[in-house]
Amino acid sequence: MTRPKMAREIIDAGNAVPVRQRTNVFIKGEGEYHEEKILATVLTAAMAVSMLAGCSSESASKASEAAATTAEATTAAEETKAEETTAAEAKDTGDLKTVSIQIDGSAVPYYAPLYLAQENGYFAEEGLNVEFYYAATADIVKNVAAGNVEFGFPNADAVVAAKAQGIPVKVVHTTYQEGLGAIIFGSDSGISTPADLKGKKVAVTSLGSANYFQLQAAMESAGLTIDDVQVEIVGTGAILTALTEGQVDAIVFSKLRTIELNNSGYAASEITCDQFLPSFGNVLVAGDKLVAEDPETVDGFCRALNKAIEYIIDGHVEEAVDMSIEKYAPTFAEKRDVVVQILNDVFVKTLWQSDYTKENGIGASNPEKWQALIDESKEIGNIDETFDASELLYTPAK
Repeated sequence: MTRPKMAREIIDAGNAVPVRQRTNVFIKGEGEYHEEKILATVLTAAMAVSMLAGCSSESASKASEAAATTAEATTAAEETKAEETTAAEAKDTGDLKTVSIQIDGSAVPYYAPLYLAQENGYFAEEGLNVEFYYAATADIVKNVAAGNVEFGFPNADAVVAAKAQGIPVKVVHTTYQEGLGAIIFGSDSGISTPADLKGKKVAVTSLGSANYFQLQAAMESAGLTIDDVQVEIVGTGAILTALTEGQVDAIVFSKLRTIELNNSGYAASEITCDQFLPSFGNVLVAGDKLVAEDPETVDGFCRALNKAIEYIIDGHVEEAVDMSIEKYAPTFAEKRDVVVQILNDVFVKTLWQSDYTKENGIGASNPEKWQALIDESKEIGNIDETFDASELLYTPAK
């Protein structure tokens, strides 16, 4: 079982213990090389030959042949034993290739498909053992491109920005088929469209966040600009409180929080941002080098992830949430029921599945929607130059 690692640095995360060299075959734990055993066998045979020195030369010759035969048989037996031991140890460890993935933020049960693929053995079926790390989106893309980790699970907007800067990454699995961004406000605030935000205080976590660009696109859809609202910068840990305590009129944040707010007793409504700035939320990425040199690993990871998502969709949401909380995100124990609701109402219905996945399978990348995100990112100034979506997308083998 792989436990979540909260460290942001990567310390040889992708290196598995090397297989023993076949030269000087060595059986771990026995403390001696076979050559020593073979030498002892040969010496014993030689002593037997010496004891027969008084016999005829023919008998001595036969004794020598017998000794040689004994040594050869011993050598073959030792080599067979070594091979059997190596095979047994490989079976014990699963003979798996260890790879690492760096995930956006921290361990949360919403990443259940990744955890389930590891715990249910879907990654193992593809010859993989997966280690989990966590970091900020911008760091994830850089680490993946540099080969510090094999895979990343960042926000799609950051991936587009990185690719526009020449960072060599590929989207190998569009895990979320739409963006998570939403303008969230009190149900009694009088807000129902982006135009209603004019002159109001709206909080985002940073001016470089995807949510800021989503707000910008939403205002432009109403014929307004970002200057028509008073943007407030509020940290992730305080942004919900800023809304519920009336410090701001609205926030642009994850739409998952709308459900959380309503379950906590605060009546909240939302305007989803995907209609203004098409996006995908979190997606699976790999470096160009890994995709080119080891597509089997990429394809296997994607197949395992798909199997986990399909398993959850097929009536196993509660099981996936309970496992994720128990083994990876224990701080969510008190929120278990709302997490189940969010997975059922949001992830199963709209994030993991879309009209495009119905035709092309879970995780499929819609090039037209990706191109729309790239082009719109250029329009709002998130990137300086547009590029063709085909340069970013990789289609794994089924």
